[in-house]
Amino acid sequence: MNISPTEAEESLQAIQVMVRKTQKIISDSGAYNFLIVWGVIWLIGFLGNHFTDVRTASYIWGALNILGGVGSALLGIKISRRVRNPSGLATAKRIGWFWLLIFLYCFTLILVASPVDGKQLAVIIIIFVMIGWVAMSLLLSVVSVWWGLGITALGLIGYFFLPGVFYLMMAILGGGGMIALGLYIRSRW
Repeated sequence: MNISPTEAEESLQAIQVMVRKTQKIISDSGAYNFLIVWGVIWLIGFLGNHFTDVRTASYIWGALNILGGVGSALLGIKISRRVRNPSGLATAKRIGWFWLLIFLYCFTLILVASPVDGKQLAVIIIIFVMIGWVAMSLLLSVVSVWWGLGITALGLIGYFFLPGVFYLMMAILGGGGMIALGLYIRSRW
C-alpha cells in the first residue's frame, strides 16, 4: 500500500491533535497531582534514608506510604467525581487495580528475593514503580515515558556507580523530577 506524502502528513497531524487532546484531558483531570504527591514522598523519604539511620528511615517511609496511599485514594475519589463518562470511571478503576497489582507483585518479589540492604530494596521498588509509570505513559501520554526511563536510569546509576549519594540522588532527581513533571503537566498541557 502506497501512501502519498500528503496523506502521511494528514495522518501525522491527526495523531498530533489526539496527543494534545489526551494531554489536555490528563491535565484537566488533575492526574498530575499524583506525581506531585509521590514526588514529595520520594523527596522526603529518600532524604530520610540519606540523613537518618535505617530504623528512623523505615518509620519515615512507613508514615509517608500510608499518607501517600490515603492521599492517592482521596485524589482518585475527587478526580472520579469530575468524570462524567462511565468509560472514564471504568478506566480510572482499572488504573487503580493496575497500581495495586504492581504493588502486590513488587511486595511478592521482595519476599522472594529478600533484598540484602536498603539500597537494593529501594532499587527494586523504583524499578516496579517505573514499570508502572512507563506502562501508563504508553497508554496515556508517550511523552512521560522518557521521564520514567530517566528515573529508572538514575536509580540504576546511583545504585551501581554512586552508592554514597544514591538516596540523595533519588530524593532530588527522582522525587524532584516527579514534582517537576507534575507542575509541567499542570502548567503546559
